[in-house]
Amino acid sequence: MKAYQEMSREELLQEKQELEQQYKEYCAKGLNLDMSRGKPSAEQLDLSMPMMDVLNSQSSLHSRKGTDIRNYGMVDGIDEAKELIADMIDTKPENVIVYGNASLNIMYDCISRSMVFGVLGSTPWVHLDKVKFLCPVPGYDRHFAITESFGIEMINVPMTPEGPDMDMVEELVSKDDAIKGIWCVPKYSNPQGISYSDETVRRFARLKPAAEDFRIYWDNAYCVHHLYEDKQDELLDIISECEKAGNPDMVYEFCSTSKITFSGAGISGLATSLRNKEAILKRLTVQTIGFDKINQLRHVKFLKNKQGILEHMMKHAALIRPKFEMILDRFDKELKDRGAGTWVVPNGGYFITYEANEGCAKAIIAKAKEAGVVMTGAGAPYPYKKDPKDSVIRIAPTLPPMEELEAATEIFIICVKLASIEKLLEG
Repeated sequence: MKAYQEMSREELLQEKQELEQQYKEYCAKGLNLDMSRGKPSAEQLDLSMPMMDVLNSQSSLHSRKGTDIRNYGMVDGIDEAKELIADMIDTKPENVIVYGNASLNIMYDCISRSMVFGVLGSTPWVHLDKVKFLCPVPGYDRHFAITESFGIEMINVPMTPEGPDMDMVEELVSKDDAIKGIWCVPKYSNPQGISYSDETVRRFARLKPAAEDFRIYWDNAYCVHHLYEDKQDELLDIISECEKAGNPDMVYEFCSTSKITFSGAGISGLATSLRNKEAILKRLTVQTIGFDKINQLRHVKFLKNKQGILEHMMKHAALIRPKFEMILDRFDKELKDRGAGTWVVPNGGYFITYEANEGCAKAIIAKAKEAGVVMTGAGAPYPYKKDPKDSVIRIAPTLPPMEELEAATEIFIICVKLASIEKLLEG
């Protein structure tokens, strides 16, 4: 297969004409396909329906300690749920607070609390002239939306196959006390599916930030989201590594069961040092009387422990792995040698990242939308939605049924080819 860069202008025009005909045929079908967000499919959600039967009106709704969980109290969660969360992310139960259904709420609260009250006695950020955050890119758009909403300046840090560029991270945090945090999705990152190497995790733990209130916002969202039973990435426990490095308070770790059980009705957790936890609970007891302890017990009874979680996640993998493999196989067959972009092959997570030729992402997504395929907006994996190369596209394969996903993938490939050729012809 000939790369487009090797073709003559006449060959490119001929190829473009054929692709335009295929594209028009798809546009005429009036399709409405959605690959915009990383939502579980209905079949994935069905896997957790038995959880609805683990409690009923005859069930004992008392925690292991004998506390009536129908009532107020236990703001940091029932012990059983703290153990389940800790087991899932390989940390200690005493470091955990169990919240409601979404870890995004916890992250927002952590930023908001720092703005208003400061961090462990430091100056509240709202009183500072400048607050900055490091943002590994491409990254998670909702992270960037949180910091942008508070007027926090975001600084791009390039991702590498080992994780964020740690030379840059170390340099920046050591010299600028306005840098108060860094967003991280350390395992099967959103959107690339990269897992941080052991050395990267250790370098994070050994950071020497100029700001005493600097924190690592460690969003371990995909900690158990493997696609394969025999090919799984491993991640060091950041909390214990920070303790070893003498920086026990430097990390907030977030997780949830949103893509394990029910996205709208899971449980979530924050793991951090005992000192951080005490300060957070002081504010949290003003904010809430407590979270849904019945749902916490429901999750404990259904998932049981980490082994139960991993077995459940293999059922998810069986449903979504064919979708990932179909897309990656089509890319290999249609795009591999075309000089039209590159992609990362992940072992887990929820996304495939396609890096188109520079200046092509917006055109590809616009063409796909016209043909009936809605994708995450160009620029979304970057702060302020500004992709400096206009090249990164996040593909979310999980929600659509396979038949729709196959059609959407075919349209996407045609759009990639067309945009790549048009860019070359412009030059």
